[in-house]
Amino acid sequence: MSITRNIKCPKCGLFNTNKEYCENCNTLISHEKKRALKEEAYKQVEIEKVKHKIANPNLAERLKKHPFFLYKVVGWILYSAFLLVSLIGGALAWFIAMVAAG
Repeated sequence: MSITRNIKCPKCGLFNTNKEYCENCNTLISHEKKRALKEEAYKQVEIEKVKHKIANPNLAERLKKHPFFLYKVVGWILYSAFLLVSLIGGALAWFIAMVAAG
């Protein structure tokens, strides 16, 4: 059993029966199709964000892979500094947790 839907085109005013696009002006009139297109566009934007994040690593990672050796050295120094700060922070958090635990 199919449901007959009469949708009025917002552009030309023609009533269309069970159509996604207007027969007269070819305007998209299906709400389901509009929703699906919006969802697909949103997914595509999210995919592009992730691709950009993967393709553009942080400064230290980019400098570590640079062809000029001085930039490589600076990149490794920055990377080492970030790693050292992270290790100190982790050790401090562990120490505080151990002291709090008794």
